[in-house]
Amino acid sequence: MAEYLHLEAKRGDLAALEAKTGEPDFWDDQSTAQAVMAQASGLRDEIEAYEAVVSALDDTEVANELAVAENDEELAREVAANITEIARKSSSLEVASWFNGEFDAGDAILTITPGQGGLEAQDWAEMLLRIYTKYAESKKWKVDLHDAPAGVELGIDRAVFTVHGRNAYGMLSSEMGVHRLVRISPTDEKKRRQTTFAGIEVLPVLPDDVAVDLKEDDLRIDVYRSSGPGGQSVNTTDSAVRITHIPSGLVVTCQNEKSQHKNKDAAMMILRSRLYELEKAKRDAEIDELRGPKRDITFGSQIRNYVLYPYQLVKDVRTGVETGNVDAVLGGDIDDFVVGYHRWRVHAEQAAEVGSISGGE
Repeated sequence: MAEYLHLEAKRGDLAALEAKTGEPDFWDDQSTAQAVMAQASGLRDEIEAYEAVVSALDDTEVANELAVAENDEELAREVAANITEIARKSSSLEVASWFNGEFDAGDAILTITPGQGGLEAQDWAEMLLRIYTKYAESKKWKVDLHDAPAGVELGIDRAVFTVHGRNAYGMLSSEMGVHRLVRISPTDEKKRRQTTFAGIEVLPVLPDDVAVDLKEDDLRIDVYRSSGPGGQSVNTTDSAVRITHIPSGLVVTCQNEKSQHKNKDAAMMILRSRLYELEKAKRDAEIDELRGPKRDITFGSQIRNYVLYPYQLVKDVRTGVETGNVDAVLGGDIDDFVVGYHRWRVHAEQAAEVGSISGGE
């Protein structure tokens, strides 16, 4: 397992990062220093998790031998429980090994956009925001909500937020695409079935050393008063920020921080990631690596269906992973879908690699 997880390489990387932290001028650049500390912490957690599994496995083997020798049923039940827990932790280590892309280990910027379905699509967008917020909490990830203006009558017009955590971008890249909800309309007096859609974009938070062509002269920066469910509770000053990148037409807004300065910083971070996406597409036409194929947010384009009526089922169109426990999913329990997608992706990549090697022989 250690070889499969590249543990020796990770120990070497950790040693190099720890050596950096001991340099006299390490904290002169706060941003870089914090990035190094976060990277080191992530590697340390992975190594400690592996060592904990190995230690637990050794202890369980000894306990199992004792349980068999003494015919101890209570100890045998304890051994069985330990094996289940070891299997769960081993699976988590396997999942972590899948994220070796350039930005996989870092933070993610998610944008939720209501699609076809009218006002109820805005309600669905707010439900999705709750799902991902709860999911992040279950992973002990931090969420910074940048923009979530209220919809016309219900829900939200959009949501833009950053998820901070180890492998956040790698994990949440599974969620890029169109999400379809089928339910009895809560606003229809005749209680008819309604189908609504929302699209999710997932981008990496770019490290500071990634070059992006971003000139101050190309920006128009407007400030205005915060609004919506987030802004109303933040302040009543002109702290919200809208940045327009004139050459590309990209517009980024942020209003949920408590100061204009923080809103501007967050908006610039999002703009850098979106410009990087555009530049990458122009250079090598590989935009799918960051946001997946662009599809209309409507029928036939969804990656996952959430059916609340006439039956209850959530099913991923790509992987076939499904559950009838829709309440759990709406409460943020989507790990089976996230992990299921990446297991499906990795197996597909491995199969393609084997096919490529076979074809070349």
